[in-house]
Amino acid sequence: MVRDITLGQYMPGRSIVHRLDARSKILMLLAIIVFIFIANNYMALMLITLSSLLVVLLTKISFRLYLKSMKVILIVVVFTGIINLFYGNGQVLWEWQFIRITEGGVNNAVFVTIRIAALVLVSSVLTFTTSPTDLTDAIERLLKPLKIFHIKVHEIAMMMTIALRFIPVLLEETDKIMNAQKARGADMESGGLLKRLKALIPVLIPLFVSAFRRANDLAMAMECRCYNGGKGRTRMRVLHFSMLDLWASIFLLAVFAGVILCNIYFPATVR
Repeated sequence: MVRDITLGQYMPGRSIVHRLDARSKILMLLAIIVFIFIANNYMALMLITLSSLLVVLLTKISFRLYLKSMKVILIVVVFTGIINLFYGNGQVLWEWQFIRITEGGVNNAVFVTIRIAALVLVSSVLTFTTSPTDLTDAIERLLKPLKIFHIKVHEIAMMMTIALRFIPVLLEETDKIMNAQKARGADMESGGLLKRLKALIPVLIPLFVSAFRRANDLAMAMECRCYNGGKGRTRMRVLHFSMLDLWASIFLLAVFAGVILCNIYFPATVR
């Protein structure tokens, strides 16, 4: 399960999505998240889903990696979908004592499931196609207006990117520690939930020690390089918008117009 977590991993490439400006990708991700939640019927939801799949195909990254990112939250998706089955109005499809499933409940479950899946897909596109350095620069540039309020934008962007960058590192460290514990005879897969949680204690302690050691090494390396925040810093790569970003914006506007038209001309499935 640890090896299936792909959050924070960057896959180098030369696809159209890779060549987009990092700021464009972040803004587009936020826009698609908004589109996902304003879609209130199946036509609009289908348009958002097909658009997300098209973007995934344009990245030219193996679809298995996206399926791995979905596998991690599969339990959450299934649980959320089942819970939403019992909330809704409309025609009763199945009923037993005080439990009943309605047409509205089925619609809610389908919408919630597809929305979560689409969110994970588009979020994975951002991390798979954007390097940590570009991501840091993009976040800093987008948050630049907050400097008016004396907010340390560079430091915030740096912390967010470092946290995201170290997720794969810590997951790899967790996998190594678990394999080492299993080689010493530790049983982490049998027994009830409480027993499994207790078996994780020998994993968490060395993991925390390793995380603090890595943080100390990183802080020491930044100090040795005379890092003193974002003031007066220059960049080796300067972000520039290109025609690709313009075409991507036009595509996004077309999707937005399609969602709005679907919401207007088709009856709402969920409210």
